[in-house]
Amino acid sequence: MAQPLMPHATAAWMVDNTALSFEQIADFCGLHILEIQAIADDTTSTKLTGRDPVRAHEVTQDEIDKGAADPDYQLKMIKGPEQVRRTKGPRYTPVSKRQDKPDGISWIIRNHPEITDGAISLLIGTTRTTIAAIRDRSHWNIANITPKDPVTLGLTSQRELDAAVAKAAKAAGMEAPTDTRLEGDREVLLQQLRAERTQAAADAQFVADGGVLPVKPLFDDPFKR
Repeated sequence: MAQPLMPHATAAWMVDNTALSFEQIADFCGLHILEIQAIADDTTSTKLTGRDPVRAHEVTQDEIDKGAADPDYQLKMIKGPEQVRRTKGPRYTPVSKRQDKPDGISWIIRNHPEITDGAISLLIGTTRTTIAAIRDRSHWNIANITPKDPVTLGLTSQRELDAAVAKAAKAAGMEAPTDTRLEGDREVLLQQLRAERTQAAADAQFVADGGVLPVKPLFDDPFKR
């Protein structure tokens, strides 16, 4: 399925300007639902500037309205931007994140040993020599390498990591692991986030109509019973 040219910025705009569910936004933008939740909570490392996909002629307002009316509706793009295909060579990583690569590689080796060095090289954007050095603990800085989730470090996306894990598991004849981190709390979290957004919109409308919101105390009165 085609994806918006700037999926994260598009997701940020949809979170702020539509009533679409997180699942619909994640599916349309080609992102993991955890990434959408992070954008909605403003827990991403950088505040994203929204990109309007309607003005970019990637989806119509009617299509967004259909999705808002039906949580199970899957939005369709008007057109997909021409995908840029990477050729041979590792993925480009910004200079600011390159020092995090060994930590991300170590995390993958520890948690997903079934992933090949070639797949790690494409996923993280590194060389097989570096991966081998970390794997056999001969890396020059091995004492300071701490396994950290490469998604959290911003070296890859959750969707790309999940795809690499699934592919490696299939090649090894293993059952691909299922992400159950939010299995029990996902619906509660989504309901809470939706309730907060609804309340914020109601408060904004109340103020716009001339109302004055009560000032909440910073601390509870310890003598109040």
